[in-house]
Amino acid sequence: MNSKEKILSHAIALFAEHGYSGLSMRQLATTVNMSVASIYHYFPDKNSLYLAALQYAFSAKEQVFSLVWEAECNEEQRLALLVRSLLTSLKEDPLFHRLIQREILEANAERLQMLAQKVFNKQFYLFTEFAGRLAPAYDAYLTAISIIDIICGYIDNLALHRHFSWLES
Repeated sequence: MNSKEKILSHAIALFAEHGYSGLSMRQLATTVNMSVASIYHYFPDKNSLYLAALQYAFSAKEQVFSLVWEAECNEEQRLALLVRSLLTSLKEDPLFHRLIQREILEANAERLQMLAQKVFNKQFYLFTEFAGRLAPAYDAYLTAISIIDIICGYIDNLALHRHFSWLES
């Protein structure tokens, strides 16, 4: 892992834990055992670091979703593949899920716009097109958002689900 990747992987964990506002460049520098100047060598400011960290965190998921969009199957099979892929991605990478949750909770309009346009835009566009083909009688945007929200809600409540005794039978 090179220095830039080391900074990004630690930044993901720290942003997920502390949020954008709660993380200082000095704290990150201490964590990665580098000087603040070294971090600024790779990232000119905190916004650039944040965007790069989110893009780095999402890059592996983009590859998974590309396989879903390219799969030769009908739309119902693609939906099942998409749901499994999204569930697996969120379960296997809780830092990414937490990072997104924290950003949504902080609700900084500028960063949310940057997140939407520079990280999720392409995949969400493909998801919305798919939703339009899956349920052409319904609003494609609302269908896509509903599917994503159901999956994220399930992941958000996974720890609670284990404690319903009637689920064990």
